[in-house]
Amino acid sequence: MDRLWPGGPAFFYDDTLFPPMTDTFLLAAFTRVRSGEKVCDLGAGVGLLGLLLTVRQKDLTLHNVEIQPEALALSEKTMAANGLAAVHHCADLRALGEAMPAGSFDLVVSNPPYFPQDSGPVPRSDALRLARGEAGCTIAELCAAAKRLLRWGGRLSLVYRPERLCDLLCAMRQAEIEPKRLRLVQNTPQAAPSLLLCEGRRGGKPGMRIEPPLLLKDAGGEDSEELKTIYFRSRSGG
Repeated sequence: MDRLWPGGPAFFYDDTLFPPMTDTFLLAAFTRVRSGEKVCDLGAGVGLLGLLLTVRQKDLTLHNVEIQPEALALSEKTMAANGLAAVHHCADLRALGEAMPAGSFDLVVSNPPYFPQDSGPVPRSDALRLARGEAGCTIAELCAAAKRLLRWGGRLSLVYRPERLCDLLCAMRQAEIEPKRLRLVQNTPQAAPSLLLCEGRRGGKPGMRIEPPLLLKDAGGEDSEELKTIYFRSRSGG
């Protein structure tokens, strides 16, 4: 168990499942959430992303979809510990069925598998292989699931690897989700991007805004002020 800030919301995790990662915090900060929205996290893992979004907007209706029951159990524990509500679905996002009606969500979020099958670093556990590799779900399949869930005009927000930008944008357009915002994540201004954050709109018109890069380090090599804010380091309590 850890807390977002001293005395703040608690979250539970297991390093053999989905350890807390910077990309989840970055995606939560990038994603725009509005009062009363219905939100679905596809591949929710232990539910940290949903918690981060709910901390910012408490009246969200949150649904977490996760195929691994051990991870989903930790998500349920996190929400209960903080007195928050979420609907949890232990399901393959490629076959959600009638439990989640089509066109019923305002926002879909996801921290999807980054690497094509049999490529990239090999994680140490089956759970991490599912989380980081496309053995269980490709980016095209994830975008297709998001298309089914989103209402017309609804948004998809995700984090991905910059070397797969072409794959991502093609998958989004194939699913009729038009890319609208893109932000690259860099360690320093001179460094190549290490991650990207992207938002698309179902049925949106062409035209994507490229936002200033998110820098993780300042000129002195310390964590940037933006990263400190993302990690709630300016907060001393709830």
